[in-house]
Amino acid sequence: MSTAWTSRYAQRAKHIKSSAIRELLKLTQRPEIISFAGGLPAAEVFPIERFREACCKVLETQAHIALQYGATEGYEPLREMIARHTSRYGIAAQLENVMITSGSQQALDLIGKLLINSGDSVLVEAPTYLGALQAFSVYGAEYISVPSDDDGLQTELLEQRLRLGPKFMYVLPNFQNPGGTTLSEGRRHQLVLLADRYGVPIVEDDPYGQLRYEGEHLPSLVVLDRENLRRDNGYSLGNVIYLSTFSKTLAPGLRLGWIVAPPEVISKLVQLKQGADLHTSTFVQSVAYEVARDNFLDEHIRMIRCVYGERRNVMLEALQECFPPEATWTRPQGGLFLWVTLPAGVDSQKLLQAALQQNVAFVPGESFYANNGGEGSRHLRLNFSNAAPEQIREGIRRLASAIKQQMASAGGVKEKRELLAR
Repeated sequence: MSTAWTSRYAQRAKHIKSSAIRELLKLTQRPEIISFAGGLPAAEVFPIERFREACCKVLETQAHIALQYGATEGYEPLREMIARHTSRYGIAAQLENVMITSGSQQALDLIGKLLINSGDSVLVEAPTYLGALQAFSVYGAEYISVPSDDDGLQTELLEQRLRLGPKFMYVLPNFQNPGGTTLSEGRRHQLVLLADRYGVPIVEDDPYGQLRYEGEHLPSLVVLDRENLRRDNGYSLGNVIYLSTFSKTLAPGLRLGWIVAPPEVISKLVQLKQGADLHTSTFVQSVAYEVARDNFLDEHIRMIRCVYGERRNVMLEALQECFPPEATWTRPQGGLFLWVTLPAGVDSQKLLQAALQQNVAFVPGESFYANNGGEGSRHLRLNFSNAAPEQIREGIRRLASAIKQQMASAGGVKEKRELLAR
């Protein structure tokens, strides 16, 4: 391979790796494969007719705005809508606190660009979202990992990690990707108080928070930061940067996310975004606003909850019926994913190859660990939103068959070793 270009790459390019999920999605385009791999919303819930009407309305009534350059901060009516919507959950955001991004992935990239110097440490959950690791690693981030359990990040282990001086912590409190777990309310309070004590900002990523299928809404870290620490001036001096997206509630093809942060942080992020893409598509923002307005988004989310809640239940039932008793899994209250712990001796990477032969796919767990020392080898992530119930049942049956084959193979190897050792 020619080195004419590789010798000229910047040092930061050495940190870049392909996303295991994006690469795997190339394999799962074949129609015969039942894929639990990507975090894909169900295409059948996309409000296509509403989008068609919105596109026509935008072009008929404000084409001169929608097809023109726009403000880097984003389309003002959409930002105002987001501020109103988040205020219903106690997030005291004003227009100056909101910036639109080209998907929440750009938000992660801009935050990495703003906060990370090469060699800085970022505190993350173990496991955590692969896309955040990709975004932060470009800027030379090192990682301090805190294990999670069924109640989310284990805050009893947090203080000793905070003493190591991370630049900030990155947390997904609701229906975490990949674990599907939710940070308990008690741990949320503890996390916010410890972050303040050690002067460590929090980046709260909340793409799934509105997709709750059971249980009560829990206060966001933004809200607890203000309430627990008596920050009475709204969002001007908060310790939390909040991220969310329309990808899971409207459509990922919009590539629309947003950042809610103190005004001085937004101002700096705007400057960085100007150098990246000037602004997110004005046309797309205008269309999204027309689609979401007049309470349509609330109604649409209620429908999505019904569809995905049923699919979650079907997957949980199928796992109980088909998987060997040595396997365990999380029971998410919302979101798109659950996390499986495989029986001893079964490796998720090897299992993937066997599963693909049976035309079923998932994401092995190793990619979700920042300091991968093999912790993910017995774990895998399953997505339940993108497959119909009958596909979920058949896919879990195929996957269970592949697991049992791997267990039998591992048992045979162990027995052979024991015989040789005698």
